Amino acid sequence: MNEKQFNAFCKKLPATTYVKQWGESHVWKVGGKVFAIGGWEDSDEDEFAISFKVSDMNFEILQDRPGLRGAPYLASRGLKWIQHYGKPGLSDDGLKDCIKRSYEMIARALSKKKQLELGIKLDAD
Repeated sequence: MNEKQFNAFCKKLPATTYVKQWGESHVWKVGGKVFAIGGWEDSDEDEFAISFKVSDMNFEILQDRPGLRGAPYLASRGLKWIQHYGKPGLSDDGLKDCIKRSYEMIARALSKKKQLELGIKLDAD
């Protein structure tokens, strides 16, 4: 997934906002909370680094796969974030699924009132 595809996918998720920060990183938020970061940290020459929040179990599963690692700065502070930075990593569909799950985790953590204000409708767990 390249920069353009990443930004287009994140933009399609409901009630998202975008800002460039942290050294020109592409930062996507829902309700003011970050759910995905693109281009942060060094990555393989042909890969666009993408970081996203994961469950505790997925963090343990994904952190040691080739092309994936605990997201720099975030994982070192105990946060469960993974960075896709190189090959083989995840397929584009796999990345989209992880980004969507990250979005949903962050959106679910928002108050019900905030979810309603933003028009966010999440499936029941």
